[in-house]
Amino acid sequence: MIIETLVISLGVFIVAFLFAPLGMGGGMIFVPLLHYGLGWEINGALFAVSLSLTAVVSWGSGLAHRKEEHYDDASLKLGLRGAIPGAILGVVLVVLIGDKMDLVFKVLSLIMISWAIYKTSMKMKEESQNQDQDGASSGEIQPIPLQIGTGIGGVLSSVLAIGAGVIYVPVMRTFAQLEPRKAIGTSLHFMMVVVPVAIFAHLLTLPSDMYSKLGEEFLLILIFMALTLLGSRSGARYGMKYLTEQQLMKIFLAVIVVVALKYITDLSGF
Repeated sequence: MIIETLVISLGVFIVAFLFAPLGMGGGMIFVPLLHYGLGWEINGALFAVSLSLTAVVSWGSGLAHRKEEHYDDASLKLGLRGAIPGAILGVVLVVLIGDKMDLVFKVLSLIMISWAIYKTSMKMKEESQNQDQDGASSGEIQPIPLQIGTGIGGVLSSVLAIGAGVIYVPVMRTFAQLEPRKAIGTSLHFMMVVVPVAIFAHLLTLPSDMYSKLGEEFLLILIFMALTLLGSRSGARYGMKYLTEQQLMKIFLAVIVVVALKYITDLSGF
């Protein structure tokens, strides 16, 4: 068990390092990592832990992006009007779904990731056809689609225990017309606000036995959070210094394709 824990600890650091520069919190990997690696059940307690690690990633990387002004306040303020209520609604859905959470989690994850793959691919294709233009595509913010998109991201953040950057980044690129780095930074800023709301809402609904589970694993959770902070800060700095915007989007796309294949494999076993 000690070896497994050390391997998972290394995995937590690597996930934080890799996801931080992409505007994602890593929840899509944290949940299966703890579920398959340590045998934790997919329930509210696991979701609270995954969201806590995601919150650390978002703050560690988000503050680094904020320092470099890689975010957009107007899009952030509009999007939070959908994302925060969405996060609260998502917790209600988790309580209602109950024992069917494992199957629902994997199906929704696959749907969400498929949408993100499509939107990201289309945006990259569009930009490759307009290489002579500098910066992001011109256009105004579309408030209603943006708020609907971030609202869905908020719901999925609570239901899937993720930061929902896989939703926020394509939404910011499509409906706020943000260039990649600002879309990534704004996505992290959404998580800095929405994920703590989701954590608090989840904790309010946990039964006593799940609190006991969290208590038993408290020290390990703190170690994971420390490794996550270290990984996210390092990853954010590396991404801003060494990766171009085109490279960031290609890595973003590659990561979500791999995750999609994992969930397809899992669902084929049902």
